[in-house]
Formats: sequence, C-alpha cells, structure tokens
Amino acid sequence: MVKSMTGYGRFQQTIDGMDISVEVKSVNHRYFEYSSRVPRAYGFLDEQLKSYIQKFISRGKVDVYVWIETLDAPGSQVTINYTLAESYIKALGELTKKYGLKDDASVVNLARFPDVLTAHRIAEDEDKIWQAVCQVTDAALDRFVRMREHEGAALRNDILTRANTILKAVKMVEERSPVTVKEHMIKVETRMRELLDGAAVDEQRLLTEAAIYADKIAVAEETVRLRSHIEQLELMLSGNEPVGRKLDFLVQEINREANTIGSKSQDVALARIVVDIKAEIEKIREQIQNIE
Repeated sequence: MVKSMTGYGRFQQTIDGMDISVEVKSVNHRYFEYSSRVPRAYGFLDEQLKSYIQKFISRGKVDVYVWIETLDAPGSQVTINYTLAESYIKALGELTKKYGLKDDASVVNLARFPDVLTAHRIAEDEDKIWQAVCQVTDAALDRFVRMREHEGAALRNDILTRANTILKAVKMVEERSPVTVKEHMIKVETRMRELLDGAAVDEQRLLTEAAIYADKIAVAEETVRLRSHIEQLELMLSGNEPVGRKLDFLVQEINREANTIGSKSQDVALARIVVDIKAEIEKIREQIQNIE
C-alpha cells in the first residue's frame, strides 16, 4: 500500500505505575532522518526507539517525543560520606577554638556542606521500562501509519487519475500525427502547383517529401515507451513496498518522452496536447514527493 511521508500519531497509557505518552510525526524528506526528545533520566531509550521505528518507516523526517511520569516512585537512597563529615567537624572545631566562635556544628548545619549527604535514585529495571514504552509506541505508530496510509491512498488515486489523463492525451497524439502528414502534403502540393503554374506535379517527389516529413515527426517509439512507463507506474502503485524514489525516477523518464514528442511536433494542435501532458506530469511529480 502506498504511504504518504506525512503522518502523526499520539498515544498515552499508564503501565506499571508509569504514565507514558509517545508522539510520532513525520514530514517529507529525501532520506530517513530521525530526531527525538526523551526525558534525560531515560536516555537509554533513545537508540532503542530509533531502531524500532526504522522497522516501520523507511523515508521521511521523523520526530519522536516521549513523556514519562513515575506515579509510584521507586524512591531514593541517601549515602553518608563519614570521612568528609569528620573533616568538616574537625575544621569547624579548629575555627571555633582559634577565633572564639560559637560552636553550632549541629547535624542540620553539617548536612548542608557539599557532598556530606548524597541522594541516589534507586535503579529501575530498564528492560521493564522499555517494554512499557514500546507498548505505547506501538499504539502511537498504529495511528501514525494509518494516517500515512490514508493520505497515501489519496495520493495514489490522484496520480492514477492524472496518468489516465496522460494516456488519453497520448492516444490523441497518435491519432493526430498521421493527419498532420496529410495536411502537410496538401500544403506542399498546393505550393508546388502554384510554383509550377499549371504544369504536372512530380508525384514521386511528392511521395518522397511525404516520407521525409513523416519520418521527421514520427513519435510512435516515444508513445509506446510512454505507455509502457505509465503501465509500470500503475504497477508500482499497486504494491506494498516503498516506491517513492523509483516513482521519481520513472516520472523523469515519462517527462523525457514527452519532451521528445514536443520537439517533434510541428503542429499547433499537437503542441497543445503535449503541453497538457507535461502539465499532468508535473502534477504527478509534485505528488510523488510526498510518497514514502
């Protein structure tokens, strides 16, 4: 199924005492580009998230935001640096004795000195946290992917409609080309009769002129290739693999054939048809820029 590179999905759930929210959004980009915002305490999740999300997204600029609030806090543990505390007490005693100061080395005051007491967060189970975040991420990705698929379907339908318009125009080119040869020959014959002033027209010369002109404006090869490219485009759009880059290349080939037909067109009606074809090709190219 064709997917757009534009998508958004968000999900929030409370799991094992953690309130977790994950937001995934993406926009067009030539390659896969990832950026994330994860709480500092859970930085270990970043690389795991990137690897996991790449399984679902092959192209686009992807931003992932994770919020985690611990409802049942695991608590903290306080450690005492006895050696440092004794050094502070000794230093305070010397200052008190030397300068006759009041001895107020209470426990509360001592605890205010740097590094005497240190609080450590009790280690959490990283694997358990990852499993919880992964579960919420899956739900956010489900919404994200569904949006991409919905927009991708709209892009596919629009491109196929325009491709069909091009095929109709190609048929008009094929029907018009032989007519232009006949019209050209009528002009040539009329001009020759005017120049010969009533004398017999050399039929062989007229046939030769017709053959040269027909070969000069022949576009059969180009229209056959153009039809083939359109068929390939339709086939790509019916698959499930990411085809954005392939489609981009294919549209370049379609445009090349249209340019060749245009350069051979010496007829106003044909030139207008080619202009219409190129306008549709450009619109298809714009839509393809949104496809993964």
